[in-house]
Amino acid sequence: MKSIIISQSVITCPVCGHKKNEIMPTDTCQFFYECKNCKTILKPKNGDCCVYCSYGTVKCPPKQEGKDCC
Repeated sequence: MKSIIISQSVITCPVCGHKKNEIMPTDTCQFFYECKNCKTILKPKNGDCCVYCSYGTVKCPPKQEGKDCC
């Protein structure tokens, strides 16, 4: 049985605290994200593959599937 992949994540800017619900790409990682409030460009933390794994409420779809990701 295939697991259900969650495609939405609330990303929180570590600079200003702004939260935004976003739809994650399902076939790739997102390395950069511009905060809609303060315009800071977010990058993944060391050891994470994408901004959703670092700042989102849900890990990216490849990680949810147990893949190594990007």
